[in-house]
Amino acid sequence: MYINKSKKIVIKIGSSILIDKEGKPKKKWLIEFVKDIKLLIKQKKEVVIVSSGAIALGCEYLKIKKRDLKVDKSQAVASIGQIELMDFYKKIFEKSKIKISQILLTLDDTEQRRRSINAKRTIDNLLKMGIVPIVNENDTTATTEIKYGDNDRLASRVSQIISADCLILLSDVDGLYTDNPKKNKKAKLIKVIKEIDENIKKYASKTENIYGSGGMKTKIEAAKICQLSGCYMVIANGNYMNPIKKLIKNKNCTWILPKISKLDARKQWIIGSVAPKGEIFIDHGALKAIKNGKSLLPAGITEIKGNFEKGDHILIKDPNNTECARGLTSFSSFEIEKIKGSHSSEIKNILGYASRDEIIHKDDLVRL
Repeated sequence: MYINKSKKIVIKIGSSILIDKEGKPKKKWLIEFVKDIKLLIKQKKEVVIVSSGAIALGCEYLKIKKRDLKVDKSQAVASIGQIELMDFYKKIFEKSKIKISQILLTLDDTEQRRRSINAKRTIDNLLKMGIVPIVNENDTTATTEIKYGDNDRLASRVSQIISADCLILLSDVDGLYTDNPKKNKKAKLIKVIKEIDENIKKYASKTENIYGSGGMKTKIEAAKICQLSGCYMVIANGNYMNPIKKLIKNKNCTWILPKISKLDARKQWIIGSVAPKGEIFIDHGALKAIKNGKSLLPAGITEIKGNFEKGDHILIKDPNNTECARGLTSFSSFEIEKIKGSHSSEIKNILGYASRDEIIHKDDLVRL
């Protein structure tokens, strides 16, 4: 079992697992869940929790309905609900003599390198102190444009940043099925996924309506990040008492296996971006160079899409329109539009000033 082999574990808890239909926290469930966490800690494992529920608890506190909320009001409600959420966690964790902390992250906190390093250091220091960090998206300040929008992808990005060995997504079903099991009794549970291909994406679409607000599609997106970070991921049913203990004993779940061994921290961060700012299309010569571990030069670029600045995350696509690499650009989209297809020696004459020879240096480039 991959959990037994893992030292650093991230567990994501969705609102439907933590909050009942009346909008109240499931106290008995959390008491039993904390017993699972205590057992993992006794086994010398480090645990980080990514938890939803702030807006739901805020609505319960204010006696208002969640579906009536607009974005600006939901941010205000989140600020109230976050206090309720952490108070709920604190009271129950303290009974088991486990200390917790609160970490609120925005998309920018993980997409900007300096800020992601700060987040990693904070979480690592808390774990060294024997404290369980509880992470949530900062709904109070995040807007639609700079939002994860779901805690599945946030959990996978946190897993990548802290170099976790395993991410557990607690859902309201056992895992990914070939079809909606509530409608089709012949639907089969997919127990192991090695490659996220078109069939897996199709199954995720078919079962979309039976999952929580994040949906199965976001769980598959989270799985992609984990696969490229060398992290195991499992989708499991969290509605049981002692869900982690049951997961370890029960094989009714969906495991997504990593595609690669762990990269260094910087390249993990590059490849795990959830919000690339643009796309660069390359020819066969540039593709061959990237496969041989070389930098991307302007001569091999055929087209670009998006408006981006120097240092932004970029997708690189081959002549078949398939994503083949990711990297941090050394030029803006405006500059690349001028120098694409040109030899590196021509850059100074075209732009009117000296610059690097590489559009994306090999140290800032990760091949898929």
